[in-house]
Amino acid sequence: MKLAVMLLSAAAAAFAQTANVSGIVRDTSQAVIPAASITLLSEENGASRSATASAEGAWSVAFLPPGRYTLTVDAHGFQRSTRTGLRLDAGDARVDVTLQPGPVGASVTVSADSAVLGTDSAGVGTLIPRSLIDNMPLNGRSFQSLLAVTPGVVLTAATFGEQGQFSVNGQRPNANYFTIDGASANIGVSSGLTLVQSASGSLPGLAATGGTNTLVSVEALEEFHVQTSGAAPEYGRMPGAQIVILTRSGSNQFHGALFDFFRNDAMDANDWFANANNLPKPEA
Repeated sequence: MKLAVMLLSAAAAAFAQTANVSGIVRDTSQAVIPAASITLLSEENGASRSATASAEGAWSVAFLPPGRYTLTVDAHGFQRSTRTGLRLDAGDARVDVTLQPGPVGASVTVSADSAVLGTDSAGVGTLIPRSLIDNMPLNGRSFQSLLAVTPGVVLTAATFGEQGQFSVNGQRPNANYFTIDGASANIGVSSGLTLVQSASGSLPGLAATGGTNTLVSVEALEEFHVQTSGAAPEYGRMPGAQIVILTRSGSNQFHGALFDFFRNDAMDANDWFANANNLPKPEA
């Protein structure tokens, strides 16, 4: 019995870390179309998943890596519907499809340029996409500064006894739960003799400097989702925010990254009051 509960919990956690899309296939009169063929093709690596609509026209595809997909729907007696550039992020999304009557071989293509809304979930949170991670200046190659853009997040002073760094909706700073591709990242251990908060596994495995560099490098990070309230049962464990971190899954094209990390007081600006009084920049 315990093994079954553990397996169900692991499956639920994995479900929460992937893109899961569902919908209903209808015709122009809003009548459902049974047995429609559904195909989702990844535009990044060419992987595809298929499904068949039920007698009520309902379909679903789960455990998809977040990314852009092409959705194709076929049904006998209807024109093929193709939707390109469909952005799916971690969590549940709903995509209903309306097919036009017409001869076999005819098709209707729709281009989608934005993410699909997760209308089937009551969770409240903020998604930090790859585009924001690429274009924002990140101090120390660490992405935790982006946590502050989430409503409800308040940065807190980090001390030896309180190492959580931020509070969400009034919860304790060590009440937040970090996961990476479905695996727990709350493995932080204090370097002192007194474990304090890390004794209960309530802290993420941050670097010695307090950064997220040791969790995921910014080059390998696809997106992360900070859910602040209304979390589904599969998240669980901690009452604070659920920080869902997803790594990049790769594509059919070779990509690389090159950066130069340079920090020196020569790059620092002068103090405003020193400038106002024509004083030189003080030595660091």
